[in-house]
Amino acid sequence: MLKRRVFLSALFVTSLGAISACSGGGSGETIRVGAKDFTEQYILGNMYQMVLEDAGFDATYTSIGGSSENHQALLSGEIDVYPEYVGTALLTHLGGTFDSSMTAESVYDTVKEQYAEEFNLAILEPTSFSNSYVFAMTQDEASSTGISTISELSQQAGDLTLGTTQEFTQRDDGIPGLKEAYGGFNFEDVKALDPGLLYSGIEDGSIDVTTGFGTDGQIAAYDLVVLEDDKNFFPPYPAVPVVRQEVLDANPDIAEPLNRVSAALDSETMSALNWEVAGNGREADEVAREFLEAQGLIGN
Repeated sequence: MLKRRVFLSALFVTSLGAISACSGGGSGETIRVGAKDFTEQYILGNMYQMVLEDAGFDATYTSIGGSSENHQALLSGEIDVYPEYVGTALLTHLGGTFDSSMTAESVYDTVKEQYAEEFNLAILEPTSFSNSYVFAMTQDEASSTGISTISELSQQAGDLTLGTTQEFTQRDDGIPGLKEAYGGFNFEDVKALDPGLLYSGIEDGSIDVTTGFGTDGQIAAYDLVVLEDDKNFFPPYPAVPVVRQEVLDANPDIAEPLNRVSAALDSETMSALNWEVAGNGREADEVAREFLEAQGLIGN
């Protein structure tokens, strides 16, 4: 934990003061930012709203729900931009397929091209981190069961209780797809939990294995074992701003601040930010603002 505290201290060293929105070429038009309902998305959504506001736009932010809810809100014009993951875009929204021969770049290019053609949506620049789904267990549970890979998990699922989100039980890159790729995955019990309760279930022993995301701060903080995706089932999941094309055409200046957010976020940084909210109980908007100020992305 000492290393994490040192890193966070360096990350958030900044002089706090009153922040005044600068014009930055913004038109003053309202840009509506959405986000999904878990920690990382709360942070990203707040970051998008703040950098757009700092660029002179009247930006608003709201957390909407899951992937489908945000995607539909974007298509219907209820929101103008939200952070999505490239792998989710490929498998869930485009109904595409992924195999291990595909690179992160080829997945991104495919999503960008098909989003433009099918949805009239623009995909901006990706983060360097890939927030893939992961399966995690405690060190004791992994040791006692001898499980270190998803293949081994699939074979022993009948003796285990899985904690996951309701969405993961239905997604093509969730349980249905895993059953097809790995076989098995017939757990003794599956508990559909709020994302915020997954790791507490691991801690109190009410579940044996949980799904999470690669940048969750709890993985390192709780010294969990992440199971190897030995069949390369999960595609790359960098985060990208997805924008309605007509909004981007009318307001091209929104792209640069959003892309700068993506460029500033690597895996270690995102994990630390997530832990500040999920582990230390801080507000997502406070954590987002401190980081953006420290990076010089707002308030200049």
